[in-house]
Amino acid sequence: MSKKIKHEDHELRGTLISVFVIGFFIIVMWFGVYFFYLSR
Repeated sequence: MSKKIKHEDHELRGTLISVFVIGFFIIVMWFGVYFFYLSR
């Protein structure tokens, strides 16, 4: 039973990291577009 909980915790951490990476990428993309728009 303890193995199952540990496995779920590992999956949760991987999901959390992927969400942060995707969110960070979207924010960087938005800032890039924003500064590109300002520099025109």
